[in-house]
Amino acid sequence: MNVQQFVEWFQGSDFGRHVTGVWRLPPRPAEFGDWPSGLDSRIIAALIRRGIARPYRHQAITLGKILAGKNCVIVTPTASGKTLCYNLPVLQAILTNPEARALYLFPTKALAQDQLAELQALVDAIGVDLRTYTYDGDTPANARRAVRQAGHVVITNPDMLHTGILPHHTQWHRLFSNLQYVVIDEMHVYRGVFGSHVANVLRRLKRICRHYGASPRFILASASIGNPDVLAEQLVEAEVEVVTESGAPVGEKHIIFYNPPVVNRALGIRAGSISTVRRLAGQILANQMHTIVFGRSRLVVELLLRYLRADSRAANLPESVIQGYRSGYLPNERRAIERGLREGSIRAVVSTNALELGIDIGHLDACLLVGYPGSIASTWQRIGRVGRRDGASLAIFVGASSPLDQFVVSHPEYFFNAPIESGLINPDNLLILVSHVKCSAFELPFHDGETFGQVPLVPILQHLAEARVLLRSGDAWFWMAESFPAQEVSLRTAATENVVIVDQSEPSNVKVIGEMDRPSAATMLHDEAIYLHGGRQYEVLRLDWEEKKAYVRQVEVDYYTDANLAVRLAVLDQFAEDSLGDGPGRAHGEVSITYLATIFKKIKLDSQENVGWGTIRLPEDTFHTTAYWLTFPGDGPAWRASEIERGLAGIAHLLGTVAPLFLMCEPRDIGTYAETRSPFTGQPTVFVYDAVPGGVGFAERLYQSHRMLLEAAIKLVDECPCDAGCPSCVGAPIAADASAKTVACELLRCALAALAAES
Repeated sequence: MNVQQFVEWFQGSDFGRHVTGVWRLPPRPAEFGDWPSGLDSRIIAALIRRGIARPYRHQAITLGKILAGKNCVIVTPTASGKTLCYNLPVLQAILTNPEARALYLFPTKALAQDQLAELQALVDAIGVDLRTYTYDGDTPANARRAVRQAGHVVITNPDMLHTGILPHHTQWHRLFSNLQYVVIDEMHVYRGVFGSHVANVLRRLKRICRHYGASPRFILASASIGNPDVLAEQLVEAEVEVVTESGAPVGEKHIIFYNPPVVNRALGIRAGSISTVRRLAGQILANQMHTIVFGRSRLVVELLLRYLRADSRAANLPESVIQGYRSGYLPNERRAIERGLREGSIRAVVSTNALELGIDIGHLDACLLVGYPGSIASTWQRIGRVGRRDGASLAIFVGASSPLDQFVVSHPEYFFNAPIESGLINPDNLLILVSHVKCSAFELPFHDGETFGQVPLVPILQHLAEARVLLRSGDAWFWMAESFPAQEVSLRTAATENVVIVDQSEPSNVKVIGEMDRPSAATMLHDEAIYLHGGRQYEVLRLDWEEKKAYVRQVEVDYYTDANLAVRLAVLDQFAEDSLGDGPGRAHGEVSITYLATIFKKIKLDSQENVGWGTIRLPEDTFHTTAYWLTFPGDGPAWRASEIERGLAGIAHLLGTVAPLFLMCEPRDIGTYAETRSPFTGQPTVFVYDAVPGGVGFAERLYQSHRMLLEAAIKLVDECPCDAGCPSCVGAPIAADASAKTVACELLRCALAALAAES
């Protein structure tokens, strides 16, 4: 069957009874513009030889703005030709002045390799001596000198710019003194902690460029973001022109929302989303359609990979046609998978968000989403990975039991009508800012009167001088410590440490097979954990917490492990509040979060039964962050303390999963905590906190979205058909106790009524 036939079959089959929405997005023809005047004739001739006679309308508009000397951000769908929008101005500048240089930043090494091939092909078509290089951790040492001295275009990632280029700027003087363009692709990725770090790396870049007498222009590109102008200007701290209307052709797309059937109505339990996607993927593969499956976590990806490979063996297909893709795989593994997708030898890939970005993965027909990715923007990114510019494609969103999934799958119109979320960053987060002030001081001394962000710089410099990492001499502050600060700062998290995973299956061939951030390692790499990698199972023999190494061996068992994390919260400071006496109120401020991995469960692969448990023995960790909290009156109806406790837990369950609808973040980027009588407020209180040290602005945004949050939460509870609470609204009930749903509803209505009376 082709895509159209499969959609008709799907709707007429047993699956069709549980479809909550079907949308057909019709194909759209291309709209063209003209090449801007002044564009080098050699570039135009090369493009014509490659079959590009005229630019799409958005390409023509963007090129005109950039060639007029503007910073620009282009926001159009996947595969709409954004690459041309920045490659052509760069080529034009270098053809005009052979000393001109450009720096390309991509969030991953895979994207950098992709873009190198694209740009080099265009350079070859023009037939000029223009040298383009990638510079990352995989660049051989003997090639690095050539890149520094001769590279017209240097393609790298923010991490390498941060640790490998800026600290050694004296070896890159030719690049920095002639830098005309900085290209930042996949801009929507630079949000939250990562985006806050990257904004500071760009501050350091601009500071070094000023030192060498250069003032580069910025070209940014993104597939989907709700606030491209704001995010772009926060990243580069300069005025930016925005282009958002695409003229590229679009193929026909079919989008289906599917809610697995309820298998226990009293408890509100649905058929599992993983098992449902397993069945759907089998049907799609049986019809010779190439497929990508997106899971929300590493565990989901590895479980599905294992299941689909088992099914492929039963269908006499080689295991190699089904592959997994996620962070933690080694670079050569990922490159081989990307190559297999382009060549068509891989028929299905199961991935985390690692394949959301614009890596060339060839032509895929179908996309399956295991649960809601956390944002509308991310969902469109995933859907955009199939179909490309021509031909029909299919995307099926399979809802899980979480409240967020149930809200979206029950209201598919929300997905199509709501605006794309905004990207939030906080470059002046003190923890992040101080880290980059240290890095910048190592690169160049600070002088009195300089600025670095919006926070007063002198107190930070004084603090670093007191810590004996800076020395003041005259009007300047010099780095004096022996350490290399950039190596101690990870851009991907506010923490700086990863745990390396060492395979000891063969004593004669001990090797590193992956890595993991420290917080995740506490729950996934503890002693006796079953770690899944590439569809294979590894038992963790020992986690060396101090040395940041996990030693594993390959095993074959019929279970995996899932750990519990105990959390404790304390309020440190209150930034703002809106209280109604002893009635409902809201506030946001600074909190400390202490977390400890406590126990783990052993869960059967097929039946999902709990078959055992164990204790985790690791030290607790604490970090400071920001939180938004709601208080409720403690003198309502005659509820028992246990009922209030369950009602608050229900509200926390709701808000922790509805909140990502109002933030461009993954559900795991925030956490929730409920107290029946908070030591700080003295009332029943629910906290929603940024799950990263220092916070990135989520708490304040939730504080501002207070009314909408409450309205979304109560709507979800009211429309849930369960009797006593379920995983799709306030969480699973305890036995037949309906108090969680009842109390949560009453508390939420009380808060909404108080807001209505106030206004």
